[in-house]
Amino acid sequence: MLTRIDHIGIACHDLNATVEFYRRTYGFTDVHVEVNEEQGVREAMLKINDTGDGGATYLQLLEPVREDSPIAKFLAKNGEGVHHIAFGTDGDVQDEADGIAATGVRVLYDVPRRGSMGSRITFLHPKDCHGVLTELVEKA
Repeated sequence: MLTRIDHIGIACHDLNATVEFYRRTYGFTDVHVEVNEEQGVREAMLKINDTGDGGATYLQLLEPVREDSPIAKFLAKNGEGVHHIAFGTDGDVQDEADGIAATGVRVLYDVPRRGSMGSRITFLHPKDCHGVLTELVEKA
């Protein structure tokens, strides 16, 4: 069962400048930065709030670290902006993906991959989700 909005992913050209904008403009101070080589991104997770169940809601800022990454391709086509929405689950992300796939929605990964802060993730095809790239997240 999906339990929360885990994060909203935003593609950007310059992670440091974009983090600074969110800090200065909105006062976000709880920021986690890491590189995910598998996804080809350097990312920052800016905590918006605690959900009260041990989870939190974040803005995820994504900067490509290589030209062939999905984020680099997105930026080249669309420019900076919202890339995806992610829903969190307290269960197993593979079980959630299998249940959603049974309704006819295409799941992009056969096996969940490593996401931010040790999470397990998979994505749903945007053409099956009314144009929205949707991520499923199982927190670490």
